[in-house]
Amino acid sequence: MNENSEYILETRNLNLYYGNFLAVADVNIKIRRHQITAIIGPSGCGKSTLLRAFNRMNELVPTARTEGEILFNNENIYDPSIDPVEVRRRIGMVFQKPNPFPKSIYENIAWGLRINGFRGSKSELDDLVEKALRDAALWDEVKDKLDQSGLSLSGGQQQRLCIARTIAVRPEVILMDEPASALDPIATLRIEELMQELKKNYTIIIVTHNMQQAARVSDYTAMMMLRNHEDRSGTVIEFDRTEVIFTNPRDKRTQDYVTGRFG
Repeated sequence: MNENSEYILETRNLNLYYGNFLAVADVNIKIRRHQITAIIGPSGCGKSTLLRAFNRMNELVPTARTEGEILFNNENIYDPSIDPVEVRRRIGMVFQKPNPFPKSIYENIAWGLRINGFRGSKSELDDLVEKALRDAALWDEVKDKLDQSGLSLSGGQQQRLCIARTIAVRPEVILMDEPASALDPIATLRIEELMQELKKNYTIIIVTHNMQQAARVSDYTAMMMLRNHEDRSGTVIEFDRTEVIFTNPRDKRTQDYVTGRFG
């Protein structure tokens, strides 16, 4: 696999179905390494479905079906020879609502490492747990209560714990599905600041309804819309650097959406 190219992910003629319903149609985009890419657009246009396609999570829905290709380091993740569990280790997911395990803060991180094959010593495990919590900007807040339940943390801390759990297994890409929508403004700012730090080591793709957030945090933005009101399929109508999408988009629908005249 070529991991030196500018792009880490590429969709080619990607179509995503639920049963006979074409939810997302004909998406062709390239995701750059160590950048934050935002996916924006009105509700119901397939943003989360597209995001989940990047690590094959749609397959957990029995009726879901995928056509086309998603290349990860130039290898099609939908090839029959590819293990979806390995895909999800290398392309991690952070969900909209924080979902810590009902375990201690320490075990939230350690469990993920163990199920991904960690066989080292307790001190090595301690170091990896600490590193993940430091990288998620949470260590200083929890280092004296690692044996307390992850559910005892505030919403913003829980979301950073989930980020720490994701990055502990060293993925290359982090998918974030509206990771701050359930958080207050201060906790949201912490997540946004954390994303800027994380992109030094990871590629991030975020779905957000918050236009200001997309403008603040992302380097590139994909604008999704329904193709028309008859077939209800979503597609990417414009993909460019974020400042272009928000200040000089090519498509009038993008202009209307980002300025609040639509959606």
